[in-house]
Amino acid sequence: MKNLFTSALLLISFFSFSQNQSKETGETFIKLLLQENNYEKAYAFFDETVKNKISEELLKTTEQQLEGQLGKFNNIIEINNDNATYFYYADFEKMKLDIKITLNETNKILGFFFAPHREFKKENALVNDLNIKSGNIDLKGTILLPEKNNLKKLVIFVHGSGPQDRDETIYENKPFKDIAESLWLKGIASYRFDKRTLTNPESFNDQSTIDDEVTNDIINIINYFKENEQFAAYEIIVLGHSLGANLMPRVANKSNQISKLILLAGNARPLEKLIAEQYDYLYKLDPSPELQEAIEKMKEQIALLTSKAFSVNTPKEKLPFNLSGYYWKSVLDYDPLKEVKNVKIPMLILQGERDYQVTMEDFELWKSTLKNNKKASFISYPKLNHLFMGGENKSEPKEYLIKGKVDEMVVNDIYNFIEKN
Repeated sequence: MKNLFTSALLLISFFSFSQNQSKETGETFIKLLLQENNYEKAYAFFDETVKNKISEELLKTTEQQLEGQLGKFNNIIEINNDNATYFYYADFEKMKLDIKITLNETNKILGFFFAPHREFKKENALVNDLNIKSGNIDLKGTILLPEKNNLKKLVIFVHGSGPQDRDETIYENKPFKDIAESLWLKGIASYRFDKRTLTNPESFNDQSTIDDEVTNDIINIINYFKENEQFAAYEIIVLGHSLGANLMPRVANKSNQISKLILLAGNARPLEKLIAEQYDYLYKLDPSPELQEAIEKMKEQIALLTSKAFSVNTPKEKLPFNLSGYYWKSVLDYDPLKEVKNVKIPMLILQGERDYQVTMEDFELWKSTLKNNKKASFISYPKLNHLFMGGENKSEPKEYLIKGKVDEMVVNDIYNFIEKN
């Protein structure tokens, strides 16, 4: 990567800010340079002040070096601009990044280089940052409030495992952002936040539990909104994905302020069982000595975790994912199928049938446990994966590298459930 940016920096020139720019100029330049390899025509796009600093041969050499490091250019995903500089979010074989191009008033290129992707706020979303106090930290989040047809319903998003951001970003995909912005257009407010394990990892230590990681923060967020005059009349709906969905019964049984629950791909079975199952699945997809070694180590750790020898003092190095004994004890002590029987509010449980991380076996366990609960409803989607995005054949990790969106059917089913009285 260092060589990539060293090469790219050779093409940097001075910046100029003008209001009369054309994004098509940059698109044409990128096509000529990266797709057609027409260096002569691409070179002609530079302003004379830039041509004094680079040559057509240097442009060719740099493009070839970039292809060696990034792979072949595929396409432009989206285009944004900041005054005179255009950001062409580009998909290469090996990674995605921004191609930044600055044009002058005559549409000649003054600056051209590569940079990590920059997120731009979309004009169709009323985005406001909102930090909420939880314990000794501020949870950093985004609230969306509909400008029209506000139904006075607020969705709080609860992430899967790991240090997730407010959008639940997984490579190029942002499932929480997709759902929140789609609901906003339909008149439903939402709040999503960065997990403390992302923004304040120091607040999560070897004595921390799943409540410290997730549950307590959600309860504090709910209390914040119910105690705030602006939101006192809002119904609170809590939507959890993966681990977040698994913990929905626990959250609901700790608060009487929640109107409805939504569980997306929530595991009903013990986490350690799912981990072993996932490793076996991945090995069958792409066997390798390295993965086999990782499987054997993980299974040793799970065997210790589920044995009589396990305690809160077991060294975390001997436990799955290097998580402490205190954390794992809190996971082992929690039975979602037992707790969900005490939930009295409406629940919507959704599952992608191509999901290999949380499978239809978990979905069927929720269904059988709640078969007599008339307030529980269930929907599965044959073509969707763990992110509720479409695909064909068996799902596999590389599928997450493809930029997609949460399927519209899922958003509509969520909306219908929330909107229904």
